[in-house]
Amino acid sequence: MNYLWKDNLTPPKFPRLEGNAETDVLVIGGGMAGVLCAAQLKKSGVDCILTEGEKIGNKITKGTTAVLSAQHDILYSDMIRDFGATYAKLYLEANLRAVEKFRELSKDIPCDFEEKPSYMYSLHDGSRMKQEAEAVNSLGFDAVFSLETPLPFRVAGAVYYPGMAQFHPLKFLYGVAKKENLNIYENTFVYKLKGTTAYTKNGTIRAKKVIVATHFPFINLHGLYPVKMYQQNAYAVAYENAPDLGCTVIDAAENGIFLRNYNGLLIVGGGSHRTGKKGGGFNVPRDFAKKYFPDAKEKYAWINQDCISLDGIPYIGHYGKLLPDVYTATGFNLWGMTTSMAASEILSDLTAGRYNRYAQVFAPDRKMKAGKALANIGISALNLLSPTVKRCPHLGCALKWNSAEHSWDCPCHGSRFKENGEMINGPAMRNAHVKQTN
Repeated sequence: MNYLWKDNLTPPKFPRLEGNAETDVLVIGGGMAGVLCAAQLKKSGVDCILTEGEKIGNKITKGTTAVLSAQHDILYSDMIRDFGATYAKLYLEANLRAVEKFRELSKDIPCDFEEKPSYMYSLHDGSRMKQEAEAVNSLGFDAVFSLETPLPFRVAGAVYYPGMAQFHPLKFLYGVAKKENLNIYENTFVYKLKGTTAYTKNGTIRAKKVIVATHFPFINLHGLYPVKMYQQNAYAVAYENAPDLGCTVIDAAENGIFLRNYNGLLIVGGGSHRTGKKGGGFNVPRDFAKKYFPDAKEKYAWINQDCISLDGIPYIGHYGKLLPDVYTATGFNLWGMTTSMAASEILSDLTAGRYNRYAQVFAPDRKMKAGKALANIGISALNLLSPTVKRCPHLGCALKWNSAEHSWDCPCHGSRFKENGEMINGPAMRNAHVKQTN
């Protein structure tokens, strides 16, 4: 993969843990959520250690499209219907607050921060767009329904959000880590958590509280995360010689197109599909660009993964009822930047025993949608029973060969492995035993 955000950027270096350590709060995971949590804890005067199995920002964060927006698909009208206007407004406020927090922090951290309004459009259902705009307006935000967009084709309707933004995620992440002088240990893989004691190859870390910020939580027996969440692959291609839209754009259709600019490039995202299942892929953004921007020239292309919650709302809070001192932030869907920032404030409060007004919205123990949970379980059950030798070391599901990316992918919970079985992304905690393919 050819990742845009890693190009011409030298990452900071942090030591590996050698020996045992103690701390008030241990943060496991060095992506955007983990680093922001550690920074917020340190600002609150809390002694904190962050561990990362590889290099900070080198997993999911390096593949994000890095949009700072509270426009999270067609969500607010659904939230009002399913949870009520109070919860929907709190969710909106939490994400608007996150955008503002990024705006403030970027004044001291060079990260190519740019003010960019956001459009969400539909090609066929203008009434749904109008309904969403009205729902957001009822929550106190001035969204605008429009038939006009900067796109080179007509739409049935669009929702316009002013005051959104975008940035360079790794420049920001590295800047926070250095500016706050965070206590980070890289190449320090936590392979087991017992209570609030973390075990690594070179020592243990004893903590009073633990935050698991590993994209997909790795403790299987608590919280039911394999039941109430799954992963999907997402694809992005960056083009030269393409227009500057002056905004970010999302297609309201399921697994639709996404657009943003950066430094003379146009990023086209699309083709998402459940990890381990066929469909989508790089052809979707490439075909879109070929149709609407025929003179564009491809420069970067990469794949990423998103954790998808069953109700469209992240899980931020206590990991599980039997783990009172362990917390998590996961299930960010397609909106990991603002929800990472929201998680940092929520978990900083919860680990200190403070009330946070947004915590109730994101509580991991909220009621699941039974139908979607059963469907998710059904997919896992089918793959558990599939008669193949190549199994995922996470929970034993049958691995599927991904010929496009030359990887072994798990359709149950989304772990991915290189052709030789080396782990790419979890929740698996070790490599898979597979034979080399031709």
